[in-house]
Amino acid sequence: MFAQSVFRTRCAGWLSAIGILLLLSGCAEETKPSTLERIQAEGTLRVITRNSPATYFEDRNGETGFEYELVKRFAEDLGLKLEIQTADSLDDLFSSLKKPDGPVLAAAGLVSTPGRSQSALFSDEYLQVTPQVIYRNGQRRPTGPEDLIGKRILVLKGSSHAEQLAALKLQYPELNYEESAAVEVVDLLRMVDEGQIDITLVDSNELAMNQVYFPNVRVGFDIGEAQKLAWAVAPGEDHSLLDEVNAFLKRAKDNGSLQRLKDRYYGHVDVLGYVGAYTFAQHLQQRLPRYEKFFRDAAQAHKIDWRLLAAIGYQESLWQPGATSKTGVRGLMMLTLRTAQAMGVSNRLDPKQSIVGGAKYIVYMKEQLPESIQEPDRTWFALAAYNVGSGHLEDARKLTKAEGLNPDKWLDVQKILPRLAQKQWFSKTRYGYARGGEPVHFVRNIRRYYDILTWVTQPQLEGTQFAEGNQHVPGIDKRPQPPQTTPL
Repeated sequence: MFAQSVFRTRCAGWLSAIGILLLLSGCAEETKPSTLERIQAEGTLRVITRNSPATYFEDRNGETGFEYELVKRFAEDLGLKLEIQTADSLDDLFSSLKKPDGPVLAAAGLVSTPGRSQSALFSDEYLQVTPQVIYRNGQRRPTGPEDLIGKRILVLKGSSHAEQLAALKLQYPELNYEESAAVEVVDLLRMVDEGQIDITLVDSNELAMNQVYFPNVRVGFDIGEAQKLAWAVAPGEDHSLLDEVNAFLKRAKDNGSLQRLKDRYYGHVDVLGYVGAYTFAQHLQQRLPRYEKFFRDAAQAHKIDWRLLAAIGYQESLWQPGATSKTGVRGLMMLTLRTAQAMGVSNRLDPKQSIVGGAKYIVYMKEQLPESIQEPDRTWFALAAYNVGSGHLEDARKLTKAEGLNPDKWLDVQKILPRLAQKQWFSKTRYGYARGGEPVHFVRNIRRYYDILTWVTQPQLEGTQFAEGNQHVPGIDKRPQPPQTTPL
C-alpha cells in the first residue's frame, strides 16, 4: 500500500510538472513576436530582389527601378530603414526567404505559380504582365507551341517561364530547352538578337523596357494569359507581414501612387515601336556624337541633365540642325523666332546656339511653374509647357482640378490636356483652343529617349561568361546597350 501511495504521489508530481511545462510552452508560443513585430523592433525591412532594369539597379543618381521604388514606399510607410540585397538566381531568392536571419520580403517581379506555392506566400497582385515567346527577326515566326520544337531555347533557371516550358514538354515530348542561372532578361534578349539562341521567353513589361536595345527581337506569340506579379514572404502560418503588404498595396492603388509609379516606368516605354527603336539606335551612333559636347556644355552651364536636353533635341528635330517646320520653328531645338530672340539666339540654324537656347528655355519653363509641383512631375510639366505653352498648360491644370483630380500630378493632367482641342472644354478656358494631345505625346517620347540615353551612358561591363554551355555574350558593341549592373 505504501509503495502504491508513493507511486501515485510521484505520478501526480510528474503530471503536474508536465502540465507546467505545457503551460509554459503555450505561453512561449503566445508571446513569440510575429514577423511584423520583429522587423519593427529591428527598425529595418530586409528585402531581396533581382538586379535588372525592371526591378532594381543603380545608376549615377543612385538606386532605382520599379520594384525598388515601390518597396521603398512600403518601408517608409512602416517607418523602417530599407535594406536591399540581390539574388544570384531565382532559386537563391526563394531559399533566402526561408533563412532565419535572411530577408523577410521578396520584391522581384515574381509570378505566383503552382510550383512556387511551397516556397513562399504571395501577396495580392500589383501589376499584370503577359509571358511572350521571343524570336529573331528574319527567322520564321513561331505562332504556337509546336513551332518551338527543334529550336535552341534558353530561359531563366527557376522562372515561371521554365515552369511553362516544363508543362508544354508533357504535351510535346520533342520540345527541348535549357535553363540558366547565369543570365538575366537583358542577356537572353541579346542572345536572341545576336542569333546565339533561337527562342526565349520573357514577360511583356521587361520586353517593353528593353526593346529599343535589341532591334532584331520580335514577339512570336503570347504564351498563356496575363499573369499577376506579386511580392513574396516566407511560407508558414505567420501572415502578419503579408497582411501589411496587402494593406499597403490596396492603399497605393486607392490613392493613385501605384498607378503613378506604373506610368513613370511603363507608361511611355512602348512609344517607339520596332522602326523607331532601330532608327534611334542608328542616330545614337551617327548623329549624337556631333552634338554631344554642345549638349553637355549647355546643360552644365544651366544645371540640367544633358541627356534630358539631348532627348528634347531628338524629339524636336532628330538631331538635325537644319530642320524647319511648316509653322516656322527652326533648328535642332526647333525654336520659334520669338523664343529664340528671348533666349539670345541670333542664328537658329547654328546647332550650338540652338542647344543653348533650348537649355535656357526649358529652365525658364520650369521656373514659371508653381512651387506645389514637385519632381519628377515638375520636369514633365516643364516639357509640356515647352511644347504647348504655359498658358494652355495652366488651363489644363484648372480643368484637372475641376474634375477632382490633382493639378500637380502629370498623370492626372495628361488625361485632361487633350480636352483643349474640344470646344465644349476649351471654350471654358482663358487661352482657348490648343492641340492638347501633342504635349502628351511630346513628353512621353522625351521620357523614353531620356531613359535610353541614361541607360546607355552608364558605365558598362565588358562582357559576361556564362557557366552553362560556356557561352560568351559580348559587352558593348556599336548598338546601345541596356544597363549592365552588378549585385550591390
